[in-house]
Amino acid sequence: MADHQDELAFTRVNYRLLLIGIGIVMLGYVLMSGGGSGDPNVFEESEIFHPRRVTAAPIVCILGYLFVVYAIMKKPNREPKA
Repeated sequence: MADHQDELAFTRVNYRLLLIGIGIVMLGYVLMSGGGSGDPNVFEESEIFHPRRVTAAPIVCILGYLFVVYAIMKKPNREPKA
């Protein structure tokens, strides 16, 4: 009879998926960054409200967070040992 206390909740697959999800979230934040102006008195509206920052980057971040949740919730395939 196997003792379930010795088994970890996460497997190697869960950790890999988690790292991929964190990478996707980081990519979203990188896409959101930038657009600064060298002169603090000048406001570049076209640069700050670029579709990449306003639309694409938040979608990438949300997809990354959903991927992280999937990585946490994924149950490992546990086959009975003979």
